[in-house]
Amino acid sequence: MSLLDMTCRPVRGGVLVTVSGELDATNTHRLASAIRDAHRPGHSLILDLSGLAFMDSSGLHVLVRAHDDVREQGGTLHLAAVRDIPARILQITGVWDALTIHADVDEAVMAVREAQADRRPDDAERL
Repeated sequence: MSLLDMTCRPVRGGVLVTVSGELDATNTHRLASAIRDAHRPGHSLILDLSGLAFMDSSGLHVLVRAHDDVREQGGTLHLAAVRDIPARILQITGVWDALTIHADVDEAVMAVREAQADRRPDDAERL
């Protein structure tokens, strides 16, 4: 069984899930479960993949499914710091262009904050 570690923490407008280790058929259920538990309808979900050293096609499936599920619930999925083998798999399959991918976590968090600010009515609309 491959090692996979995850931590979750709230960020303004969503949740950040940091994923490290290897994502394959032996543990994708753990990431899928963490995503389901962490995500709140209408909010964004950021996956920090900077520590993900390996991902196979089952991991790819979890990311695509998460993207669809989060969108259906009114949120957005953001991937941050995708590197090496996981990045290559996303690029080869064409999924890279279908997902929202950021260079690092700071960039992803900023995008989530900006999107949240754009959704908030201004003071004049609230009166």
